[in-house]
Amino acid sequence: MASHPTLIEPAPSSLEAAVVRLRTSLAQGDHAAALAGAEPLLARYPENRDLLLIAATAQRHLKRTVEALALLARIDAAKPNFAPALLERGLCHVALRDAPQAIAALQAAVAINPALPMAWRMLDGLHRMTGDQDKAQLAAQHLAHLASLPPPVVTAKALYYDGEMELAERMIRDFLLTHGDHPEAMRLLAQIGVVNNVFDDAELLYAGVLTMIPDHHEARAEYVQTLIARHKFAAAREALKPLLALDPDSHAHRTQDATIAVGLGEHIEAIALFRAMLAEIADGDPAATVRRADLYLWLGHALKTIGQLPEAIAAYCAATEVRPAFGDAWWSLANLKTYRFSDDQIAMIKRAEADPATHAVDRVHLSFALGKALEDARDHAGSWAAYARGNAERRAESNYRPEIFEKNTAEQKRVCTREFFAAHVGWGDPSPDPILIVGLPRSGSTLIEQILASHSQVEGTEELPELQHIVHELQGRVMNFENPRYPAILPELDADTVRRYGAQYMTDTRPYRALGRAYFIDKMPNNFRHVGLAHLVLPNCTIIDARRNPMDCCFSNLKQLFAQGQEFTYSIEDIARYYRTYLELMRHWDRVLPGRVLRLINEDLIDDPEGQIRRLLDHCRLPFEESCLNFHQNRRSVRTPSSEQVRRPISRDGVDQWKPYAQWLEPLAEALGDALETWRD
Repeated sequence: MASHPTLIEPAPSSLEAAVVRLRTSLAQGDHAAALAGAEPLLARYPENRDLLLIAATAQRHLKRTVEALALLARIDAAKPNFAPALLERGLCHVALRDAPQAIAALQAAVAINPALPMAWRMLDGLHRMTGDQDKAQLAAQHLAHLASLPPPVVTAKALYYDGEMELAERMIRDFLLTHGDHPEAMRLLAQIGVVNNVFDDAELLYAGVLTMIPDHHEARAEYVQTLIARHKFAAAREALKPLLALDPDSHAHRTQDATIAVGLGEHIEAIALFRAMLAEIADGDPAATVRRADLYLWLGHALKTIGQLPEAIAAYCAATEVRPAFGDAWWSLANLKTYRFSDDQIAMIKRAEADPATHAVDRVHLSFALGKALEDARDHAGSWAAYARGNAERRAESNYRPEIFEKNTAEQKRVCTREFFAAHVGWGDPSPDPILIVGLPRSGSTLIEQILASHSQVEGTEELPELQHIVHELQGRVMNFENPRYPAILPELDADTVRRYGAQYMTDTRPYRALGRAYFIDKMPNNFRHVGLAHLVLPNCTIIDARRNPMDCCFSNLKQLFAQGQEFTYSIEDIARYYRTYLELMRHWDRVLPGRVLRLINEDLIDDPEGQIRRLLDHCRLPFEESCLNFHQNRRSVRTPSSEQVRRPISRDGVDQWKPYAQWLEPLAEALGDALETWRD
């Protein structure tokens, strides 16, 4: 869960023990003792939510409801939307016989944490008392569902919804070990896996739940979303079919259907789905504001991908009209790279970013959008300040540790030697189909992809995660950063296992190859970290290193807000260390696999396009085709931030973009050090 800066640090063990004792007093009905024990501790820890909640509960039971509500207000100041506090607030209003306030608080509680039996029990009675039988029946259904579950599962679910992931996971694993398979317990463990990005475990758990209860519609929808997260779009489509058959009008199911279509490259179908859903939302429906804005955003993404730029701009602008502080929509306009904001739009972005009510996620998007808008307006001081704000917020919420990447690089150099590769010649899947384009983001890789995808024998796909999936399998479930399992495990693999991994890559990438051409492109930039693995499992694949001069490349990353990953791009120190380590690792691959990787330098491609394109095609064992020189005429789908730039002829617009920001980038030049001179080596 996101942290709240107004909260105190986690309680020391003595305080934790005291909280447990006070909760026991409450459970035993000794409310006076619980309050007496909590009050002196609150003098030392006045913002501790657990102590405040214990004291408020005790005050309510002691008929001091006004005092209880005052304590709950202090929790709101420290941790807004804390479900147990909202439940207690509802119970206070029940005690005061204020049904509307009680219903409002209890509804807010179950909206955040639906695993609160007491809240549903109260809502059932309150709705019956106020004559709302439909809502009373719904509350009763929720209450009956929770009553049907073993108490440890209900407790673990409540912890999960309150953000106590570690405790919830520990409790539910203990339950499963003791009681064996239980569908709701397995579903909860899968949900925790999704939160922790352990999607492979979540996929297996959801599949197990659906084997036991095929018509568990909530679990099926979550299973589909997990398959989408794993880029298993064909499997996701199959899993979604029963839900669409059951409720073909559901926007939730159709949104998943559209997402799957995008994943499979079926953008026209996705656009039709988004437009149909937008047409079904009634004008003036305030409850549908967020939904409408999201649909416009997704529609804009799909239109941009297939090059329908005016329509994409119209969709993004419509999203900002629906939600003026919708940071993602403003950033999507900026991320086109070719869009220019009006003075009125810049003023709107500034107001939204400065508004305290703007959500933190929106504010980050707005900062980056403002940075790009002011950059185009040549207000470089204002632009840098906006980029700096966005980067600072993203870095503050990131757990990125550069030493982990550096440790992995040292391990790659230790394990992947000339001798290692010489001992494994001929291993792996022999298919020559994959063309891997690696390097840093914003290094010109999309331009190289567009050139190659303009060849009659080559199909462009996207940044494919399949090699990363193999890495995750080799790493295992638990990462030991001091002694990582990968790449150390590579010498332990036998020939059959290596060949199986290569075949797995070829099988898993097949759904992206809609045109069925002889070769296809995998443009996952971070695969430069795994060139050794790629060579091992796919010995006949082609590998290209897209490289750009360090100042332009690092600056371009600093002003780019990525949808996910690339956590090293949000500070000058991180991006400089990453670039230097990238150079170190690529030099290693050149030493141990001489000639295996083609280095294509962005500036050389700009200065001598035909010469460099011929060199590129020779490395790919492809005949020259004039269409590769006219790559900008190719209307294929492009998903990366450079989508509109590669639909124009080559230009020098991106060269030396950092220079107007030189005064703020002096620390970057210093951190890059000799990389400024040796980056071409």
